[in-house]
Amino acid sequence: MRTLVTLLTVFLVALIGATAAQPEGVLRLYTSQPDADAASTKAAFEALHPGVTVEIFRSGTEQVIARFLLEAEAGSPQADVLLVADGPTFELLKARDLLETYVSPEASAIDAVYLDPDGQYAGTKILATVIVYNTTMVPDPVSSWAELAELKDGAVAMPSPSYSGAAAYNLGVFTRDARLGWAWFETLATRDVFLTQGNGAVLRSVAGGEVPYGVVVDFLPIRAAAEGSPVAVIYPSEGVPLITEPVGIVKGNANPEAARAFVDFLLSAAGQEVASGMGYMPLRSDVAAPEGFPALAELTVLSAPAAELARTRDDDKERFATLFGE
Repeated sequence: MRTLVTLLTVFLVALIGATAAQPEGVLRLYTSQPDADAASTKAAFEALHPGVTVEIFRSGTEQVIARFLLEAEAGSPQADVLLVADGPTFELLKARDLLETYVSPEASAIDAVYLDPDGQYAGTKILATVIVYNTTMVPDPVSSWAELAELKDGAVAMPSPSYSGAAAYNLGVFTRDARLGWAWFETLATRDVFLTQGNGAVLRSVAGGEVPYGVVVDFLPIRAAAEGSPVAVIYPSEGVPLITEPVGIVKGNANPEAARAFVDFLLSAAGQEVASGMGYMPLRSDVAAPEGFPALAELTVLSAPAAELARTRDDDKERFATLFGE
């Protein structure tokens, strides 16, 4: 039913906008969204703007940005729009003057805390990092990040910050929390943690019984549990880091009209309905969250300044890699 409502919403918005000037041509999207979600985003946007064809390059955030920076340094960036995990990534791009300033008219419906004050990127959804566990393997689950680090060897899977933008963000946030810090990672490094290339691999490892616990963004296990997978989610007592999968327009891109329309769509009620229909917590208060999510106001949020995280990101990842023998 939610999918039907989402499609009807997009269709009605398309009818309303049919008489307005429409963007055309190719829009090149670089994203870290899961393949199926990127395809759904593309389909919904193209239904609203049938004159535009979205071409997608998809990988983990770190790989997406590495490719984009190589192209930019060569003087020929191929992306028009970037849709990747976290704010610090966009802070790095801002510092290199690689983003256009664009304040969407739809941004007025979103809390300013999720928007870049300089108008160079905007959050599109809420993803909290949580603990997932296999319900057939764990009768009495942990309730905190501290307890997770004290489990037996080989009990935990987590994404590597060398690949996952969410994991890189979490690394910066966790190491700045006085209750966790680098000591938490140092303990985990002695526990034979299974490092993966992304959050999806963590979920598969836990759901498949390879490990009983994992560190993962919440929408994946909530979605999987609703589909019958033997997994459940813990929002740890210390709190959770949040990422917002921001979107930003590349400076000097080849199709600025389509790029702006894409940002407008993601922030609009119709775009947020699409995100909610995929199983993400929306940013707009006029769009309902999917079943299984806590209210945003109920979460204890762990955070750190995005600009600071951007400055130390490479050093943090290098220290992590040394610690875990990557």
